[in-house]
Amino acid sequence: MRIDRIRALKPKELSKQLEEAYQEAFNLRFRHTTKQLVNYRELREAKRKIARIKTVIRERELGKG
Repeated sequence: MRIDRIRALKPKELSKQLEEAYQEAFNLRFRHTTKQLVNYRELREAKRKIARIKTVIRERELGKG
């Protein structure tokens, strides 16, 4: 998900997306451990998605303060 789309989300949608991203990362790590993951770049992308969402959340916290 691109950063401009993430910034357009409302706070509740952001937290939902963050929860889904954590679940996706967990599933990818599990598949990696059991040698079922074919595309290892998915792990990196999942981590980056989490980082983008957390960055937007933090920007909003600092902007309101």
